[in-house]
Amino acid sequence: MRCLRLPLAALAAALTIQAATVAGAETVPVPQPRPDTNVPDASAPNADAPNTGAPNAGAARADKPIETPLPQPATLAPSPDTVNPDRFGAKPPDAAYGAFQRGLYKTAYNLAIVRANNGDPAAQTLVAEILSRGLGVPLNAAEAAKWYGLAAEQGVPEAQFQYALMLLDGRYVKKDSKEAYALMQAAAEAGNRLAQFNFAQLLVQQDPGDAGLAMAAVYYERAAATGLADAEYAMAQIYANGAGGRPHDDAKARVLLAQAARQNYDTAQIDLAAWMIEGRGGERDLKSGFAWMKRAAEGGNVAAQNRLAKLYMGGIGTDPDLILAGAWYILARRAGLIDPQMDDFLQGLDDGQTKQALQKANRLR
Repeated sequence: MRCLRLPLAALAAALTIQAATVAGAETVPVPQPRPDTNVPDASAPNADAPNTGAPNAGAARADKPIETPLPQPATLAPSPDTVNPDRFGAKPPDAAYGAFQRGLYKTAYNLAIVRANNGDPAAQTLVAEILSRGLGVPLNAAEAAKWYGLAAEQGVPEAQFQYALMLLDGRYVKKDSKEAYALMQAAAEAGNRLAQFNFAQLLVQQDPGDAGLAMAAVYYERAAATGLADAEYAMAQIYANGAGGRPHDDAKARVLLAQAARQNYDTAQIDLAAWMIEGRGGERDLKSGFAWMKRAAEGGNVAAQNRLAKLYMGGIGTDPDLILAGAWYILARRAGLIDPQMDDFLQGLDDGQTKQALQKANRLR
């Protein structure tokens, strides 16, 4: 079952971060979880896309690259092949968990349901996991909620986290924000990293001020220490802005951006690319900055595609290539992004160049 998402408006307000919009044209998705935002781009000539920017030589800095809303709550669903039975409280693994790990979901369900009915909290959590994702049995979120609730009552962190999300959502159980808060906190304190990230989001939503962000930073940091990309990016923003009681530290923020970027967190890849091109938080590295922007663009991030077009156009971190510049902008424009500067650039290509750019854009899809 995919985890539910929480509102981020309060968090954005806490950091006084503007939502990213491209010249009022389109909203660029933040990588999800993940889950699921454009301010002027300065990583290449002119401005266009969200999250960050690297100013042109002599150009006035139009934005603070890191200033974007924090990511949506973590929504990572584990691969059935890599599920650790310990997350369900099963020590040592037994036949039900062994079957689950081998992909024998119906067998796992049949073995676990007997123990679940006898009150085994680990088996209850496993049954809920199978039902919530429809693994080997029909998907039944309402029934999964029942089992998550029973296991949560017995203190299984995974069940507490999942049931808290269901209580916040209110589709399969009666909505109860107070109980959800308590369960999310319990799971976070028990070390569940997704609960730590989501509890931090709840804290900021509850108190949008710096005091709330300071409390949330404790949990963001714990989740970041486990390698959760959402939390690494959140902490990068906190250090980049000197918020939540943390000092302004671009060097630390850049390290965190790199950690999240290596996990294919595309917003972090865009920010890291711009910081490398600008020389923020470390040495200037045009080639690496170009490579990170290209990686985000190839991953489907529309803002990165437009920025990459500008890097090709200006020969920043790569050899100038007007055809590829046109191709990447065509790709971004097809997705709804409109950049007047790049529109002018396309108009300036001759018929042959335009044809080649279109052909390359078709192959980039």
